Amino acid sequence: MQDFEIDFLPVGDAEKSGDAIALRFGNLSGPREQQFVAVVDGGTQESGEKLVALIRKRYGTNKVDLVVSTHPDSDHSSGLTVVLEEMQVDALWMHRPWLHSSEIRDMFVSGRITDRSLKETLRASLEHVNELEEIAKRKGIRLEEPFAGESAFEYPQVGISLRVLGPSREFYDALLPHFRDCPEAKASILGGGGLLTAAYTAVADVVKKVLENWGIETLTEPDVDATSAENNSSVILLLQVGEEWVLLTADAGVPALTPAADYAESLGLDLRSARKIQIPHHGSRRNVGPTILNRILGPKLVSPAAPGAESKSAIVSVSCEGAPKHPAKKVLNAFKRRGAKCFETKGSAFWWHSPGAPARPDYGPATAVPFYNEVDE
Repeated sequence: MQDFEIDFLPVGDAEKSGDAIALRFGNLSGPREQQFVAVVDGGTQESGEKLVALIRKRYGTNKVDLVVSTHPDSDHSSGLTVVLEEMQVDALWMHRPWLHSSEIRDMFVSGRITDRSLKETLRASLEHVNELEEIAKRKGIRLEEPFAGESAFEYPQVGISLRVLGPSREFYDALLPHFRDCPEAKASILGGGGLLTAAYTAVADVVKKVLENWGIETLTEPDVDATSAENNSSVILLLQVGEEWVLLTADAGVPALTPAADYAESLGLDLRSARKIQIPHHGSRRNVGPTILNRILGPKLVSPAAPGAESKSAIVSVSCEGAPKHPAKKVLNAFKRRGAKCFETKGSAFWWHSPGAPARPDYGPATAVPFYNEVDE
């Protein structure tokens, strides 16, 4: 019997959110060798400690088959140091930008950049993932860079797979010159004038409110550079356990989600079949728009009572005090219009599982967020 369970741990007790996810799939009532245990991001150091405790208690093991660092932001990667140090880990998937210096050296304005200087710059600016690499090497953990078409765990004989849908190696190399603290990049590297640099705007003291109803959606297409290069380098994962599909998106934005959907289609996979979806980047309106949501969720439903309503489940990782920045109510409404029942961590752990997963009597039912008739502009 093939089953799964996925735990989303709350990260942060202030405004800054992060991801810390543990998952187990396979024969969950059988011996450990018939199960696959993975960690996807580790949040803060405290979150890493909670991940270790959860895996030991709920999954009954100290062995993790795979750890995935989706991107270098500290609110996703720093807790993984605890997991790597305290648990027996077989493999670590993480991008190592310093290995790409020769491929991207000519993308910078300065012609005096060398492989060595660029490697040192990238290592220094990405200290958290650099530390992960050092721990992995010291402990003999197998290291692999996760790219679409190159990284996957597949067990077709039992109908299970864990695939990387994005980024591709080429897309990742194009993003690297725009990572923070990198030297000045040449223009138009990605074509179309879009440089995918960070374009954040501070939240105003007074936020304007606008009205929405089921038929009126105010979510618009984000600018091409609305999400940072680091966020768009996020590893996008698709877990398939039999007929159940789970899409994990980390902090990816539209420029990353679109080629991931393209790659899925090239494999004959329609992401609208995923019934469990992680809402990108803690529900930011800068990461999704109507077009990509129509593509990965399906078109808007005509009413809350239409067939397909609440046929999917969407989870957003947000800290206790994430509002007003995360999650955006217009994003949650957009997911609901496309058939997803939405849940937030907000200081509480969240558990997705198949019917055959071991019972947790101490876990109560999760409460879905409502449809909001008033959203931030």
